[in-house]
Amino acid sequence: MPSTVRATDRATVTADDLVTGEGVALDLPAASLGLRLASGMLDVLATMAVFVLCYVLLTVASLPFSDAALTAAALVASLVLTFLVWPATLETLTRGRSLGKLAFGLRTVRDDGGPISFHHALVRALIGFVEIYAFTGAPAFFSVMLSTRGKRLGDYAAGTYVVRSRVTLRLPAPAPMPPALAAWARRTDLGSLPVGTALAVRQFLARLPTLDPASRHRVATALLGDVLPHVSPAPPPGAPPELILLAVVAERRDRDLVRLRRDEALRSRLLSGP
Repeated sequence: MPSTVRATDRATVTADDLVTGEGVALDLPAASLGLRLASGMLDVLATMAVFVLCYVLLTVASLPFSDAALTAAALVASLVLTFLVWPATLETLTRGRSLGKLAFGLRTVRDDGGPISFHHALVRALIGFVEIYAFTGAPAFFSVMLSTRGKRLGDYAAGTYVVRSRVTLRLPAPAPMPPALAAWARRTDLGSLPVGTALAVRQFLARLPTLDPASRHRVATALLGDVLPHVSPAPPPGAPPELILLAVVAERRDRDLVRLRRDEALRSRLLSGP
């Protein structure tokens, strides 16, 4: 479970803060063009340093044999190790972070928000060698600039994109209980909502003021259809769907707070025993 954070805190969102079963951070914004360029330049410098180091070491190791074929093999091996093995292994072990991304608080995730695997990292590295090094980064630059998620060609091929993993948390105010539905909510039997449904309701209520009335009613009606099987008795006839969702969320929050306080009181009594 994510730890409690004040709205003014700046926090790094890690796998422990993620909500879905695969450790996916919620609502993390896609990295901007400027951040992608800055982290990319740092990655290029680091990669070139690794290439020079690998080539020098392999060349020195092949000198005693005085063989031109070994020297050529050292060059090929340096290219493979530097531009394929190094970035793919690093991003796999760090769960989507290269040196540049670590420095600028970025992370590569799948299109569905989940952590990438070695397969995704390898595809990004293969395409990245062509679009970044072979073509001096021009295809990657225009792809990131035109994509709504800032995806370069390697991201399109691998099914990934880059997000900002360090964000300022601005927690919204808790959803208020609609007075007209307070009595119904207090006597309602609320079951546990599926994670996907609870997340969709939370996101909808957070964006409620930005939606036009038609979209608000359509989305609220669809979400209410997923929530009602977990609520008994049914809400009063004619109640607006968004108010019903607000009432369910507010009542669940109040009950969770009561349960947490009760558990804390019991824990305190047990710990302060004879």
